[in-house]
Amino acid sequence: MRAFACLLAVSFLCSGITQALAEKRVALVIGNSAYRHVPNLANPANDAGAIALLLKSAGFDSVQTRENLDINEMRRAVRDFSETSRDAEIAVIYYAGHGMEVGGTNYLVPIDATLRRDIDVEDETVSLDRLLQVLEPAKRLRLVILDACRDNPFVKSMARTMASRAIGRGLARVEPTTSDTLVAFAAKAGLTAADGDGAHSPFTTALLKYLVTPGLDVRLAFGRVRDEVLSNTENKQEPFVYGSLGGSVISLASLSTEDRVPTVAPNYDASVDYELAAKIGTKESWDLFLEKHSTGFYADLARKQRARLNSTSTKPEKEKAEIDAKHSKRKPAKQAARSYPNCRPDYEAAYAQSLAVARSAGEYPRAMIAQHKRQCGY
Repeated sequence: MRAFACLLAVSFLCSGITQALAEKRVALVIGNSAYRHVPNLANPANDAGAIALLLKSAGFDSVQTRENLDINEMRRAVRDFSETSRDAEIAVIYYAGHGMEVGGTNYLVPIDATLRRDIDVEDETVSLDRLLQVLEPAKRLRLVILDACRDNPFVKSMARTMASRAIGRGLARVEPTTSDTLVAFAAKAGLTAADGDGAHSPFTTALLKYLVTPGLDVRLAFGRVRDEVLSNTENKQEPFVYGSLGGSVISLASLSTEDRVPTVAPNYDASVDYELAAKIGTKESWDLFLEKHSTGFYADLARKQRARLNSTSTKPEKEKAEIDAKHSKRKPAKQAARSYPNCRPDYEAAYAQSLAVARSAGEYPRAMIAQHKRQCGY
């Protein structure tokens, strides 16, 4: 009898482990930084890349990453994800970028939105309700994480067509209608969140530390995130989670990955060094970081940051080469050399040449002349 009981217990244990191993977890990660009609945001693209890497390290079956989406691309990404989440146990959508609340409804803002009138919101943005609708097929956990409670840059310029339609500060409180659904805000409803001075926002920085801790229930993970953000922002920003789950423990790191996925920030020295390198933000600082920390989660993030610097630094050089090629065909007017004592030698020559071309052809961009003046101290 005792042997039969032991055999039965082992059978149930193996069944539970098999179910955990088979559990399908999927995620859609979006970061919008390069807004076309309002000032850019520094961190959302970085935040999205880091969260995507985090979820991949936790063994997610599918992590779709999208950056700087216009309205059509954003709608398509959300629509396509509905197919991915259809047979998933756990489905997660993470969004970083501008968000807003109009008439009690929350919207996520693509990079090409103009939002000249309040009635443009439905046409030019994607609603939070749409995201929740896409997650409905997931069986065990539906999770939306919004690092989108920043100040709304469209409020001052947006014309009101209906006096009864209020435009709120931050995002509006949400009550999910489906069970086993959580919506995590970077800041409590009606309040705004910081974009951050480092490589990531305060909210995402805390998520990177706690969200996929093996064996840690997702509700406790968000509790730790809340405590850390409050501490790091001197109680100015309080993340908040809306919705409810059942009584079972739900961890974003499954049993199949607990043995091989460490807590994301087990190395305190690496996390501190990473933040320092991010504040400096140069290729040399990332190279020094990678010399000291060549492996691990923060090393992977550092490589992504350095690669991003490479891609952005080549663009100005290419544009300058195109301008030089265009104007090298023109014969500049002769001009006596002048001395600019406050000017770097390379800028001095460029400034003199731009003046000469401007006087002879009248077509050299004024912005370039103004730039050279600033660089030369004029």
